[in-house]
Amino acid sequence: MSDQLDHILSSLPDSPGIYQFFDKEGLLLYIGKAKSLRKRVSSYFHKERHESGKTAVLVKKIADIKTLVVNTEMDALLLENSLIKKHQPRYNVNLKDDKTYPWICIKNERFPRVFSTRKVIRDGSEYFGPYTPVRMINTLLELTAQLHKLRNCNYVLSRENIEKKKFKFCLEYHMGNCKGPCAGLQDQEDYDESIRQIRHILKGNINMVIQHLKDLMLSFSENFDFENAHLTKEKIELLEKFKSKSVVVNPSIHNTDVYSIIMEEDTAYVNFLRIMSGSIIQGHTVELKRKLDETAEELLEIAIADLRTRFQSDSTEIIVPFELDMGLDQVTFTVPKIGDKKHLLSLSESNVKNYLREKNLQLEKLNPENRTLRTLEQLKKDLRLTELPRRIECFDNSNIQGDYAVAAMSVFINAKPAKKEYRHYNIKTVEGPDDFASMEEVIYRRYKRMIDEALPLPQLIVIDGGKGQLSAAMNSLDKLGLRGKMAIIGIAKKLEEIYFPGDSVPLYIDKKSESLRIIQQLRDEVHRFGITHHRNRRSKGVVKTELSQITGIGETTASELLRHFKSVKQIKEADEAQLSEIIGKSKAVKVYQYFNPSQKTDTENKSA
Repeated sequence: MSDQLDHILSSLPDSPGIYQFFDKEGLLLYIGKAKSLRKRVSSYFHKERHESGKTAVLVKKIADIKTLVVNTEMDALLLENSLIKKHQPRYNVNLKDDKTYPWICIKNERFPRVFSTRKVIRDGSEYFGPYTPVRMINTLLELTAQLHKLRNCNYVLSRENIEKKKFKFCLEYHMGNCKGPCAGLQDQEDYDESIRQIRHILKGNINMVIQHLKDLMLSFSENFDFENAHLTKEKIELLEKFKSKSVVVNPSIHNTDVYSIIMEEDTAYVNFLRIMSGSIIQGHTVELKRKLDETAEELLEIAIADLRTRFQSDSTEIIVPFELDMGLDQVTFTVPKIGDKKHLLSLSESNVKNYLREKNLQLEKLNPENRTLRTLEQLKKDLRLTELPRRIECFDNSNIQGDYAVAAMSVFINAKPAKKEYRHYNIKTVEGPDDFASMEEVIYRRYKRMIDEALPLPQLIVIDGGKGQLSAAMNSLDKLGLRGKMAIIGIAKKLEEIYFPGDSVPLYIDKKSESLRIIQQLRDEVHRFGITHHRNRRSKGVVKTELSQITGIGETTASELLRHFKSVKQIKEADEAQLSEIIGKSKAVKVYQYFNPSQKTDTENKSA
């Protein structure tokens, strides 16, 4: 560390603020926030070993440090967020959001218009939002249009222009969608009252609007103005209907934000929900590109600072999935375990998962290979492989007390079944029920042939069984000199344990993961294929055994009879002449006598 840096570190204040790291060319590398600038900045240089290699590289490049002291940790958080957006330093988290979302604008003018816009103009107008998804903004605009007859023209409705009657009634007035303020038919006070109610609705204060309308309806009724009382009642019913559709939890949960996060290798996804009176009035998901292996806590803090600013949130409670060391004035952080708030957190998590799923689907539509590649990459990561498992071969044994022992192999290419590649094996060298020896024989035969025929080896072998079957398979690979040239695992049936050669401690993969689903599908396929072959062989074996009981009838003769008569039952029912046409007279007599011992043959009848 240089003398200049040592001098800067020694003079840092024990106060909240932001710090900026620069390289020797004066390029801004990183912007960070701190409760204590002295402790936080010094920690980069006093650690013997950084957990992240990227952080170690960053520290080596630092040639200068600049700091800015602020009053509170929240001020530091907001300033950090603002500066990162402005300068976009190389080593800071990248908040990916290239979309411009719509807002609802109440225009700063006499008889204000209410409309949606994607441009925020600082002219004194009020903006509510942004709204995602866009259907939310359409629903709110439809509701306000039904409740209040506001103008949508762009006339300048000054007192002078209205008094001079500069404007003519438009079609909207004749359709009943506007009360005609341009012609002096609606006064400013009445119009502004509608704007006040719309403002409350957009803020989520629907209960306040409903109560105001109920008081107004009662006033109309007491004054025998039943027409206006009925119109007000219709507005109340409309608001109640909208409220019933939008309430997702207890209406007492008010002015609350909800955040959830999903972490991937280089990217995190944070979902934000804005809750007013138990209703979701805003929602948004943002991507954060990790640069220095930031933790979930650090990324969530960055996202909260950005989204609160962007959505102009003044919530007094923030629901999060885990504890955060984040100081916000007059804000309570809640980590719910049960109840309505836990339901809201689960809803936010569902939103971020749905966002990720839709993103992957879009990528797959653009490039179908992406899904396969993503699946194989995940499988490679979960099973600690050195290369993508493009070809996977899975083996299983099947026998009944050692009889009719068979084995089967299923094959997946690019994470999909390749049924033309499936193979079954009749066990030749093993006597009795010995699964280990059977597995050793099949693995040897399979890969001996692949070596002899110079065929490409699979990247992964899956053995249906635990440590015993896996060890047996490894014996054959060792004989063939293939140890280390292919990855091999065993999967135990009961607990879905994954075993590796030479490791007695199994690996447990997430039950909901794509990797385990692929392995289970491989196993199910080899079961199905193996059992079908086993049943066929057993069936043929039973039939041939019965025909083989007949003296002088061999396997070839039995096969000829089965090929013609299709079943042993048909052979039993055939007469001597029919049998003779297939296998000759002498063999026909033997078969007929065997199945019909009480009846005389044709030869015996002629002799008699």
